[in-house]
Amino acid sequence: MLSTALVALDATIIATASSTIARDLGSFAQVPWLFSAYLLAQAVSTPLFGRLADVLGRKRLMLAGVGFFLIGSVLCGVAWSMPALIVGRVLQGLGAGAVMPVSLTIAADIYTLEERAKTQGYLASVWAISSVVGPTLGGVFSEFISWRWIFWINLPLCFAAAAMLVLKYHESAREGDREPIDYLGAALLTGGSTLVLLGLLEGGTSWAWMSVPSVLIFVAAVLLLAAFAAHALRSAHPILNLRLLRRRVIGVPTAVALLVGVIVLGLSTYVPIYAQGVLGVGPLIAGFALAAMTVGWPLAATNAGRVYLNLGFRYTSMIGSALVLVGTGLTLLLGESSTVFMIGAFTFVVGLGMGLTAVPTLIASQSAAAFTERGAVTGINMFARSLGSAVGVAVCGAIVNARTTVGPDGTPAGPGLMAAVHVVFGLLFLVAAALVVLAFLMPTDHPKRPTTQVEQPDEATTTA
Repeated sequence: MLSTALVALDATIIATASSTIARDLGSFAQVPWLFSAYLLAQAVSTPLFGRLADVLGRKRLMLAGVGFFLIGSVLCGVAWSMPALIVGRVLQGLGAGAVMPVSLTIAADIYTLEERAKTQGYLASVWAISSVVGPTLGGVFSEFISWRWIFWINLPLCFAAAAMLVLKYHESAREGDREPIDYLGAALLTGGSTLVLLGLLEGGTSWAWMSVPSVLIFVAAVLLLAAFAAHALRSAHPILNLRLLRRRVIGVPTAVALLVGVIVLGLSTYVPIYAQGVLGVGPLIAGFALAAMTVGWPLAATNAGRVYLNLGFRYTSMIGSALVLVGTGLTLLLGESSTVFMIGAFTFVVGLGMGLTAVPTLIASQSAAAFTERGAVTGINMFARSLGSAVGVAVCGAIVNARTTVGPDGTPAGPGLMAAVHVVFGLLFLVAAALVVLAFLMPTDHPKRPTTQVEQPDEATTTA
């Protein structure tokens, strides 16, 4: 939870200080890269670190992630220019790429099936708290002290997390020879994934979608990823084992994670824009409307264990996806005279559904994987969610930008905003419908003791 707090705080704390940072370092044009560089580094490195955790050990990778975050935070704190700050954000993104999958993998290693949903709920609660504390701290530091304290505050968290890992988390030596690391596969996957995410994040903003740079980026991405797929299917120990996706209990949750990323980022981006641009409320009230979703998620996730132990993973995810469908459907009722309370209530329903969909499907895939595969499975799931987030931002952004104008603060504005946001909510409703179909495709499991679980106490070398 301490390590996750690093990632969760940094995902939210910088947003309210970006204008102050740009005025200080003198480069407004490069502000979007403070976010894009972080997201790119995190998303691309997530599947790699997940796999390396299986090969090199969980503890070593978690400490490496905290170390990347520490170095990146120091560089950001002393940054003398925007490029230096962006490099620091890249290092922080690499740290997040290690912390997120490995922390979830450790939770799957050291807790029983009955306990995992509750621990996943604890980890999700860190995000809920950070969604409120992060923007507040960012505003306070940038206005009353210095924006650099946004990054200095990470240092005590880094030291506390590292100390806890060193002193309390004991990992015994792995038996047998260590599997070789697939450097070629890692290079191909990193290159292809970077280009895909770069094209999605910057398309329509830095360059037009059908421009020469955009076409070249996506063509190169397809070629690199095709080369990676061919290499991975031939390799005995690929950096990302695509054969795992052939198992329905792993492939379906990966697809679920992709759609979860689309819905969460779509709502996180455009609910505040709707609340401020259409309803005319301030940023704090708009944040409250969205915070309802981040509260509902850990509440449902914490209690998901009781549900899937009685109904099984499949029916739990079907209930959760149905709630997501209802919540996104209710957003279609929002208009110019709606209230913030209505937005909060609707997003709260979505959050409840996510807690009963995203968490149980991830636990199902982890439980179906051997100990030496669990990190890779978790990394694939997290990467799919990041990819879905990038796709959601790109598609929703293209819809809104085509129907609105950009205001002085860089956000969509104008008379067409309500209609554009309504189209976005409609798209998210269709994605939620696809989520229901995927939940239905989950393998049938037996209540009380889901059959998708593959417990391996003899191979589990990790203790707490």
